[in-house]
Amino acid sequence: MKMEICLFILPLSCLLLLTRASDVRLVNAESPCAGRVEVFHEGQWGTVCHHWWDTEDAAVVCRQMFCGEVVLAKGYGQFGEGTGKIWMEDVACKGSESTLKDCGHNGWGRNDCGHHQDAGAICSGKFEMQLKGENHPCSGRLEFQHLSSWYTVCDPDFDLQDAKVVCRQLGCGIPVEEPRVAAFGKGGGQVWSKKINCTGDESDFRQCLRSSTEEQNCTHKTDVGLKCFWYTNSRLVGGPDSCSGRVELQYLSEWGTVCDASWDIRAASVLCRQLQCGSAVAVPGQAWFGEGRGRIWADVFECQGNETHLSQCAVSSRSRAACSHGWDAGVICEGFKSLSALNGTVRLSGESGCEGQVEVYYQLTWSRVLMDSWSFREASVVCRQLGCGSAVRLYSSSLSGTGDSDVCLTGYQCSGNESHLVNCSDPHRPSCSSGPQVSIECSKHRSIRLVGDAGGCAGRLEVLHQGSWGTVCGDSWDLKDAQVVCRQLQCGTALRHPVPTFFGPGTGPIWLDEVDCEGNETSLWDCPSAPRGQNDCVHKEDAGVVCSEHKEIRLAEGCSGQLEVFYNGTWGNVCFNQMETNTASLICQHLNCGESGTIFSTKSRLKGALNWLDNLKCRPHDSTLWQCPSSNWGDNKCGEGEVAQITCEGCSAASKDRPCSRHPPMRLSGGSSECSGRVELWHNGSWGTVCDDSWDLRDAQVVCRQLGCGTALEAHGNSAFGQGTGTIWLNEVNCRGDELHLWDCPHSLQVQWNCSHKEDAGVTCAGSSLYKATTGIPAASTTTKKVPPSVVPSQKGMSISVVVSLVLGALLFLLLVITAVQLYQNRVLKRAVYCGVTPLQKDIYEEIEYNLTWGETFRAPREGRVLSEELPSGYEDVEDSEGDPLSVWTRKGEHLLL
Repeated sequence: MKMEICLFILPLSCLLLLTRASDVRLVNAESPCAGRVEVFHEGQWGTVCHHWWDTEDAAVVCRQMFCGEVVLAKGYGQFGEGTGKIWMEDVACKGSESTLKDCGHNGWGRNDCGHHQDAGAICSGKFEMQLKGENHPCSGRLEFQHLSSWYTVCDPDFDLQDAKVVCRQLGCGIPVEEPRVAAFGKGGGQVWSKKINCTGDESDFRQCLRSSTEEQNCTHKTDVGLKCFWYTNSRLVGGPDSCSGRVELQYLSEWGTVCDASWDIRAASVLCRQLQCGSAVAVPGQAWFGEGRGRIWADVFECQGNETHLSQCAVSSRSRAACSHGWDAGVICEGFKSLSALNGTVRLSGESGCEGQVEVYYQLTWSRVLMDSWSFREASVVCRQLGCGSAVRLYSSSLSGTGDSDVCLTGYQCSGNESHLVNCSDPHRPSCSSGPQVSIECSKHRSIRLVGDAGGCAGRLEVLHQGSWGTVCGDSWDLKDAQVVCRQLQCGTALRHPVPTFFGPGTGPIWLDEVDCEGNETSLWDCPSAPRGQNDCVHKEDAGVVCSEHKEIRLAEGCSGQLEVFYNGTWGNVCFNQMETNTASLICQHLNCGESGTIFSTKSRLKGALNWLDNLKCRPHDSTLWQCPSSNWGDNKCGEGEVAQITCEGCSAASKDRPCSRHPPMRLSGGSSECSGRVELWHNGSWGTVCDDSWDLRDAQVVCRQLGCGTALEAHGNSAFGQGTGTIWLNEVNCRGDELHLWDCPHSLQVQWNCSHKEDAGVTCAGSSLYKATTGIPAASTTTKKVPPSVVPSQKGMSISVVVSLVLGALLFLLLVITAVQLYQNRVLKRAVYCGVTPLQKDIYEEIEYNLTWGETFRAPREGRVLSEELPSGYEDVEDSEGDPLSVWTRKGEHLLL
């Protein structure tokens, strides 16, 4: 009997121990951090009477609930009437107690209150949790903020059930490995030394902390670290079995596909292994298993191929063209049951999967291909089918490869535009001994890259040769050469031919010079050039390229204003729909404008602007805006007043190490509109001007484009818009006219002592309706603080169309006045003639003479001047037979009778 009592008491004592810290709750409100206060005592929940209930009492509840600071203390049953016992009355906390039970009160159950007097509390609800120590928000040392202090978690028994709650609450999916002690280094601050007890089903980590009671002896040496993976599930869909099909990944509860340009044989092998299907046999693209639906995830898995889970691969954002479901990636694993799924697939025997001997699965066998009937057309189809870009090299090989038999294939005939080899003519099957086999190299294996922009579609061109990266000389480099580079990188089309120093000089060897592409080549390696490494160039001549898939973001006023995206050569808006604060925070961090921001909706600041993005919703693990799911480019349901506007918090422009934006702000001041005026730049904490030495229309073109003001109409000098103040920052600006920013042009960014403000440069642009622009801040500041100001128009002027209308109206009015005067004078003249008024004879004579000589070289004198007695040549004195005094002489003796 004693043993039974002990066995009963032991779990009961454990239960009481676990619930001691969670013996208070807030109920009957929408938020878990607001509601009626209830206390657990003697095995049942009861309420608290509002007598003497104040914010000091409520503050203890908020702290005990991990709900931040107290906002309000409520009474009179404002969160509804409770039931059962009223446990506490006249509560008198000092504010420093750790639990409500530690506060003074009348005694348990002693009160003269009714449930209509139940007390309540509203807390701020602020609770922050993060994973630190690694450059990813879903992996690192666990830390949380309680009130004003940050804590690490010290618990050697922290397990997967605890980690599940953390990963889920952070929006990071699921834990992918057992939590490890001090795996991400030692933390700082305080240590939460109480044991964490999660079941794994909690929706909030605070529920686990409230049940945390058992103290442990630990230091920062045992800080808990964990790694989460945001894709909670994966599958292959549309194939004959679960080991072949279209790749689909689940983020939280939403399934999406993967673009074949972001997927290769190494990532496919990892997924096959993860699904317990062996290794990958083939990676068919272009929706081989049909088009998926829903999201297309932008993540690129950069796997080595030997990982056991996709979470172990490095992940980056896709820099290529926007993908559609017509390019959904597929995988065929070794564990497939139906061999028919493989028919028509191809593979290359090389390690990267984008070079090596060609092997085709044909009639249930992997076979090699003979060289005799193979050309670049067939090779291009294979590279395209594998998602490896374009064919750059074709060569013969007698290697045995990995084919299943000694029978090879020959006779393939392709046009070069097919998406799969099965769309070409059927092959024959001769013996492999009849000739060498074909090997190919695709462009994705022979690397080129653009350096200087995070997106990978704009920058200094670099090529990989002999194991080293080197640059390309800008001699004879033109738009046709750039077009080939953009095509090879799957970055769209070349937008412009930037100056060679646009992205700065490179280092190392200069591999290519005198490149001379036709523009239709599939690879830069197909273009004629000087021998590798032979050139007379220096790195200041390094070539750069900007492709249509180059993307930038900006806030119209530097660190606040409308959110705008540069895509396909044009700035456009981002819609407000479904945008959340974590999206704003990611944008602010990307622009070096602080850690967080607030979002509003507004009307577009520029008429006719495109709405590029809609339904933009960043996930906690997204590291760049381009990884965030959204609608396709240009596909939106954005209303007139639904453009996103963001104000970033925490911007510190006074710091030289942390500028407020990635490019110096610019504005036009002193003009009649926001698109004309004196050019001013913000640099080193103050506004300054630009000297007009060598300032021309090409420089003005860059300014107008940068400010979203269309094309340049005129470049002004000699302080045409008035003299500025402050420092003259730039002089001898020498733009080509196609640069993205004014500071991309050759210039000297230093104090210009050889200029005065009498030489301040200015521009007049066509107007903001022409929305072809690059990064800049189209306005002036009204602030006097030494921070990048919120830039607003310096003067609100009339638009060009209004000015033109006014000028035309004035001219029309003047013409009407002149016509009216002429009609009036003629009428007076006729009236005088018919009334026989002689005093007007001289005036009439002069007026007639003036009208008759209209357009002649002879100019008649105006009224009030004495007429010459001598007649002009060719005129005779004329008088009618009756001596009419109003008869006048005319040219060539003609008689005019009035």
